[in-house]
Amino acid sequence: MTKIFSMLKNDKGATAIEYGLIAALIAVAAIAAMTSIGNELGSTFNDVANEL
Repeated sequence: MTKIFSMLKNDKGATAIEYGLIAALIAVAAIAAMTSIGNELGSTFNDVANEL
């Protein structure tokens, strides 16, 4: 019975899942930012190429 209670009190798995969710959120935000910056950078290079 003590083993069951000790398993219920164990929160290491929950902490790992929380860290995984935080890492996924950071990855999504980074991808969104890089996509936006990439589009702006491509536009800037096209403008420079047209001026040359």
